[in-house]
Amino acid sequence: MASLIPCPHCGTRPRQEFSVRGDATPVRPAPMAADEVWNDYMHVRANPRGRIREHWQHIAGCRRWLVVERDNFTHEVFSVSDASLEQGGAR
Repeated sequence: MASLIPCPHCGTRPRQEFSVRGDATPVRPAPMAADEVWNDYMHVRANPRGRIREHWQHIAGCRRWLVVERDNFTHEVFSVSDASLEQGGAR
């Protein structure tokens, strides 16, 4: 993984200060969605090679959730943004 992550709140920090949650692209289904839709949301994930967006938490810093866009093959980091701002406001 990338050795340095540019946190938008704390500056560039070592990767060891962060925890990775996973893919940032799935959209939660409506509460009354069909069982098949919920099954796919919970258990089916693509495993692409290359540029991906993931949720990371800065656990040893600001504790904010971030969206990190990186290459999962080369580990190059392209962008980092606050997850709450990407989803339309503070949480």
